[in-house]
Amino acid sequence: MTRAQILFRVRFPLALAVILAGIRTATIITIGVATIAAAIGAGGLGTFIFRGVALVSDSLILAGAIPAALLALLADFLLGLLERKLKVS
Repeated sequence: MTRAQILFRVRFPLALAVILAGIRTATIITIGVATIAAAIGAGGLGTFIFRGVALVSDSLILAGAIPAALLALLADFLLGLLERKLKVS
């Protein structure tokens, strides 16, 4: 086997589980950081959270926190389906 064949037929399939786990983790972290980015004026769902904290309004906090959490859960679920579809364990 050539080096390219070894890479694509052996090494890449073995590494696919770790690669997808990294993508899955990075996606969830990115959603969290994007939510917190409202602290520096970047907007997004974090705006509701920080405004709710400033105004001591539970409903405003939840208006930002629930959609952000659902987005993270949805992304995790869909990437989990992708992992299962590719039969990676």
